[in-house]
Amino acid sequence: MGSDAWQHVQMVLLILIFGFVLWLLAPALMPFLIAAFLAYIANPLVDRLERCGLGRTLAVTIVFSLLSVGVLVLLAILIPLIERQISRAMAALPTVVAWFQNTAAPWLQEHLHLSSQAFNPQDLVDLIRQHWQQAGGLAAALLGHVSRSGLVLIEWLANLVLIPVVTFYLLRDWDTLTERVRELLPRQYEPTITRLLQDCDSVLGSFIKGQVVVMLALGLFYALALSLIAGLALGPLIGIVAGLVSFVPYLGVITGLAASLIAVFVQYGDWLHVLLVLGVFGVGQALEGYFLVPRLVGDKIGLHPVAVMFAVLAGGQLFGFFGVLLALPVAAVITVLLRFAHARYMGSQLYTAHSGAPEDPKPADSDPPTQ
Repeated sequence: MGSDAWQHVQMVLLILIFGFVLWLLAPALMPFLIAAFLAYIANPLVDRLERCGLGRTLAVTIVFSLLSVGVLVLLAILIPLIERQISRAMAALPTVVAWFQNTAAPWLQEHLHLSSQAFNPQDLVDLIRQHWQQAGGLAAALLGHVSRSGLVLIEWLANLVLIPVVTFYLLRDWDTLTERVRELLPRQYEPTITRLLQDCDSVLGSFIKGQVVVMLALGLFYALALSLIAGLALGPLIGIVAGLVSFVPYLGVITGLAASLIAVFVQYGDWLHVLLVLGVFGVGQALEGYFLVPRLVGDKIGLHPVAVMFAVLAGGQLFGFFGVLLALPVAAVITVLLRFAHARYMGSQLYTAHSGAPEDPKPADSDPPTQ
């Protein structure tokens, strides 16, 4: 085995060992990964303050304080609002059940030509109640176990306190840490890896900032429009949920539209408010597709919407809720790596080499026969 081949083998072995160690330490690394993600998001603002003449520690303190105050204010506004909306939803649950039994179920039976035995609304209601009670019992048992286990509660609180502390120190020493990592890279691969990391940073930074603004703008628009235009009592809750899940293509509008149609049928029962809800989501889709996404996100990842949906579903299947959250950033990094691999392949001998088979001789031009 040549020296170059042995160097490649060593590099692959180091990557595999590093990945295996990360996999073993995954439960303990979760607060550090969250802190690193927050530090990564806040680092450009700290760099901008440094360019204005502030010291690194002072800039980090200002940014960290602003982020902390912003999170506390946001929680102080959202928690009472969500609590009131959930209370309204629970109070309206009997009305929803009655509407389903008396209006929706007979309409479905009539238009789908289903017999009462094949589609019994009471059976569905009993099934929902049964699983609701089981879910409530499971949640109560889980909360009871957590409350009885002092170690679990202490660990949860420690992680909650650890995240902002680690975020502060990572943000303060971000430039030093990145330079140390760069120094550890093999000199042969350092320029290529650095260029790839810069491409990933450019794609991730632009995508994350743009996507967060799009989610907040859509959530605010749907919440205000459903409340003021359509007059839905649950409009703020539905709007917030639709905005938060809008990072998955079409999931936000589908979820919000379905919940809004059910709510408007229960609350009003007329077609005027149905048309108002459809108009709100139509305007929201136009706002998202023609203004927000092109201006704020654009084609930052370069993935087809079907590939984006597959990435989200695959992330949720493999890693649960955190997999869904990290699916698009990871897909952005993989896209950069695939572009690099594609460029290397197009310039490699494997792609450009000729097969060596003799080409078919072209027929010689002959003079037309003379008469």
